[in-house]
Amino acid sequence: MGSRLLLCVLAAQAAFVLALTAWLHVLVPRVQEQAVLTGVLASLAAGMILVAGWAAARSARVHCEERNRNNVTSSLMDTVLDTSQEWLWAVDASGTFTFCSRASAALLGYEPSELLGRPFSLIITDDHLSTAREAVASALNDSPVWSAVTVCCRHRNGTPVLMEMSGKSCPSWEGTGQRFEGTSRLLPAPDAEAQVAQRLRERISSTVADGLILTAFQPIHDLTSGAMTGVEALARFPSDDGRSPEHWFNEAAGVGLGQDLELAVLAAALGKSATLPSHLYVSFNLAPETCLDPRLPALLRRSGLALERIVLELTERHPVTDYAQLLASLAPLRSDGVRIAVDDAGSGFASMRHILQLSPDIIKLDRTLIAGIDSDQRQRALGAAMVSFAQQTGAQVLAEGIETIAELLTVTRAGITSAQGYFLGRPTLHPSDWAGWREGPAGDADNHL
Repeated sequence: MGSRLLLCVLAAQAAFVLALTAWLHVLVPRVQEQAVLTGVLASLAAGMILVAGWAAARSARVHCEERNRNNVTSSLMDTVLDTSQEWLWAVDASGTFTFCSRASAALLGYEPSELLGRPFSLIITDDHLSTAREAVASALNDSPVWSAVTVCCRHRNGTPVLMEMSGKSCPSWEGTGQRFEGTSRLLPAPDAEAQVAQRLRERISSTVADGLILTAFQPIHDLTSGAMTGVEALARFPSDDGRSPEHWFNEAAGVGLGQDLELAVLAAALGKSATLPSHLYVSFNLAPETCLDPRLPALLRRSGLALERIVLELTERHPVTDYAQLLASLAPLRSDGVRIAVDDAGSGFASMRHILQLSPDIIKLDRTLIAGIDSDQRQRALGAAMVSFAQQTGAQVLAEGIETIAELLTVTRAGITSAQGYFLGRPTLHPSDWAGWREGPAGDADNHL
């Protein structure tokens, strides 16, 4: 369309030059000067016509090439069945999809129209893309063809999809650089699972070995005095794709490294705890099965942190299959001063049975029970019931996730004695913030009570 417009413009300019020539014949009286001007303008008009002709020819050639490519793509699409497990694709020199068969919907969750014109990085993470490029480059040393290269792609829902890719490199349509085309198929389930697990193990192990686990501490306040009395240690992991700490723990558990990762996180947090003010207790999250690990007692005792300052939070989101075994493992630590907390109370397995079996020192009410407690009578009634239960069993009730002054005032009036949440203090990674948590009233938090 642009070339046709250019042709029309140039033709109009040529017509204008010819008209100007005729006009100059009237204005310029001398024949010799008329001849000179006429020659110049005629040459100019001829040049414009030649340029217009060249542009038209080039436009026709490009249009023909584009039509041929579209015909090839259309022909390929017609040969690939909707149920095909072989995904055909092509990318240009910049890695942008120029062809995609219908199998992409079944294998990756993307319709072909959603991938065409989009970069290959949409369905493969940067680290896996660089690994795949290295494997392909190695295979292309001797031939333009490669086969059986394992690539970890990313499904539309975010889950990893291991695929085996084969293909070849070709000169780009424009004659600069190389384009690539090939086929991909899912690896058999056992192979895929094994390779995904191995990749996860390598990533988790390298994160632990390289000391990349960070610790953030969030303040815990006594609501009767307003003083800050403790902190909760929270793990933070290096991640470019937004994976949460819970995602890391779930992945580690899925490949048999759950306890190893939890103990590595605990070791990192214990090391950082040495810099905290000595009047603060420190609460660490552990799954019940990690409390059975024989490495745990030695790790706590050699940390240098007084056992009386340690609270182990057992999350309710993990089921306990043998309470007798769990209690036996915790008994020596509890006799030495370690306290036990039930984390996320009310959000997971067994609920009150979990609390009754463990007889915790601290019951942490989950954020789902605290959010909006100021306007929900049922939540207030449950909070009051937990306070009454705690008073009769010698436990302390802690409200998690306080985010408004209304929630803070409501839980305080209900008799809940401790709280944490963004309204009282956000988690922080900075030692300069930790050093500021001196013993005494908690400043702004105290003024709200």
